[in-house]
Amino acid sequence: MTLLNTPANQTLPAEPFVGQMLINGRFVEAMAGKRDTRFSPAHQIAVGSYPQAQAADVDLAVKAARTAFDAGIWSEITAAERADVLLKVADLILRDLETLALQESLESGKPLVQARDEVKGTTNLWRYAAALARTLHGESYNTLGKDMLGVVLKQPIGVVAMITPWNFPLWILCQKLPFALAAGCTAVIKPSELTSGTTVMLGKLLQEAGVPDGVVNIVTGLGPDAGQPLVEHEGVDMITFTGSTRVGRAIAEVGGRQLKKVALELGGKNPQIIFPDCDWDAAVDAVVFGVYFNAGECCNSGSRILVHEAIAEQFTAAVIDKAKSVAVGDPLHPDCKVGAIVSEAQMNGILSHIDAARKAGAEVRLGGKRLPSGQGYYLEPTIITGVSPEMPVAKEEVFGPVLAVLTFKDVKDAIQLANSTCYGLSAAVWSKDMDVCLETARAIKAGTIWVNTFLDGYAELPFGGFGDSGLGRELGKSAVEDFTETKTVQLHIGPRRHWWLPK
Repeated sequence: MTLLNTPANQTLPAEPFVGQMLINGRFVEAMAGKRDTRFSPAHQIAVGSYPQAQAADVDLAVKAARTAFDAGIWSEITAAERADVLLKVADLILRDLETLALQESLESGKPLVQARDEVKGTTNLWRYAAALARTLHGESYNTLGKDMLGVVLKQPIGVVAMITPWNFPLWILCQKLPFALAAGCTAVIKPSELTSGTTVMLGKLLQEAGVPDGVVNIVTGLGPDAGQPLVEHEGVDMITFTGSTRVGRAIAEVGGRQLKKVALELGGKNPQIIFPDCDWDAAVDAVVFGVYFNAGECCNSGSRILVHEAIAEQFTAAVIDKAKSVAVGDPLHPDCKVGAIVSEAQMNGILSHIDAARKAGAEVRLGGKRLPSGQGYYLEPTIITGVSPEMPVAKEEVFGPVLAVLTFKDVKDAIQLANSTCYGLSAAVWSKDMDVCLETARAIKAGTIWVNTFLDGYAELPFGGFGDSGLGRELGKSAVEDFTETKTVQLHIGPRRHWWLPK
C-alpha cells in the first residue's frame, strides 16, 4: 500500500498555534508558567502550544464559573437572549471553518476533508440547542384542590465540568456545551492535551458572540494535573465526560462520593450484523466505512462484523477487496480517507491487539503492519478472520483501523454474539426482512441500532450506551433538560387550616 504524500499546494504552518487558557473572560498562562507542545502525528512538526494547568488554575476557573452562575448574568437572562448568543456562535464557527478544521486535522491526524465536515456539522448542534433553550419548560397542576397550585420548575444545575477526548475534540464538546449553556449553566472545559486547539479557538468565538465573562472557562493540560482536580472540585455541580471506560469509572466513583451528577459517554465494541439477504454493495461499503472512518479511533466504530455463515467467506472477500482501495496518508491530501494514528502510544496499543489476535489463532487477512514513512504514525487498514468470541480482539476496544470478523448461524446466535461484550453503544443490522431487523434491534443491548445503514447521526436523536459504554444520553429533545434540576413549588391559596383543628 502506498501512502498519499502532502499535496504540493498545501503549506504546513511555519509556527505552532499558541493557545492560552480562558479564565473569567481573560486568556491567561498557567500559574506555574509551564507549557506543552503538540506535534502533528502526521508530519512530526510542532502545531500547538498550550499552558499546563495545575490544581490552582482549575480552582480559579471553577470559582469564576461559580461566581458567574450565582450572579445570574447568564442563568437569569431570558431563554431567547441565550438562544440568540448560541446562534451567533454557530455563525462564527462557520466563518472560521477553515482555521478550525486545519488545526483539528494537524493535531489529531484525521483527514482535512473530514475535519471540515465535522466543524460544519457542529453548527447544527448549536442551532438545535438554541431551539431547545426556548422550548425548555416546567409543568403546572391545577387539579390538587381549589386551594393549591403545583408548579414544577426546570432550573440550571449550576457549574458543569466538561472533559473531552482527542478523537473528535470540537464535535464532542459541541454535544455538551451549547446544551448546558441553553439551560443557563456555566462551564469549565478540559480538552485532551493532544487536541486542545479547536477548544481554545472556540473560546474566542464565544467571547465574540457575547457569552459573558466567567460563563465558559477553559483549562488545558494533563488529566492528573488538571482533569482530576476539576472532577474533584467541590464547586462543580455536574461532570460530563467522554473518553475511556477506565477513566469513566473513576469519575463515577468521585460523583458517587460527592453526590454530584455524572454523565459518561465511554467505549464501544460495535457489531454490524450481516444477513444473507442484505443489500450487498451497501453493506460492504458500510462495513469498510464503519471501521476505517477516523482511522477507527471512534467509540462508534464498527470494529466487528457478525456475518451469517452461509455468506461469510464471500462477504469477507468483498470487504477485503474494497478495503484495499482505502486511501491512507497525509491528512491534508484531498483524497485521504485514513490519516495518521493520533500518537505513538496509540499505534503501539493497536499493534499489540493485532499481535495478540495472531497468537490466539486468528488470521490477519489484510494489513496488520505499520506503514513505513519518513514521518508520522500510519497503519495499514487491517482485517482479521477466524476470530472467536472469547478472543480479546472480539471483545475489547482496539480504537484503530482493525476489523474483526465473526460468523453466526441464525438470528438467536447473532443476538447472543452481539451482546457478548461488556459494551453496548451501537450496532447495525443488515437485512431486507424487517421482521428480522426489528427482532434483532429490540434484543441487542445498545443505545443506538442502525437498520440498513451505519454511523448516521442527528441532533434530534439521543446518543449514549448501555453497560460499560456509559451513563446518560446526549442530544435529543431532553439534551438541555439533562443540565437542569427539577424543583417543585406548591402555592397555597387563601387561609390555611391549622393542623390541630378538626376538619
